[in-house]
Amino acid sequence: MSAIGFDQTVPILRIFSVDKAKEFYLDFLGFALDWEHRFADGLPLCMQVSRGALCLHLSEHHGDACPGSTVFVRMRGVEDLHRELTAKAYRYLRPGVERAPWGARVMEVTDPFGNRIRFNEDD
Repeated sequence: MSAIGFDQTVPILRIFSVDKAKEFYLDFLGFALDWEHRFADGLPLCMQVSRGALCLHLSEHHGDACPGSTVFVRMRGVEDLHRELTAKAYRYLRPGVERAPWGARVMEVTDPFGNRIRFNEDD
């Protein structure tokens, strides 16, 4: 019997502007800011944002992640999330919900840094 266990996966996404990241993740997607960390003034920022069980690290550190990554999120209520985001009239993105070939509804959003989040609800 193994004692190995995995508790949570926290993707790291590369960002280039703290203000744009907060506008997108907090204001548009409705995440909460859990914490921010800099090793010293003027150095890159790393922050954690979350919404329910979904947790992301957003980092300005060049070695943490490559811009243009994709995070696949299994969820419930993708249509409700779509309605919530559409009502915000975010000027840079108007995502839609599409039917995926694997039998799911998917809404993909792209952040200001080219990272994508695919919100997936199985039928």
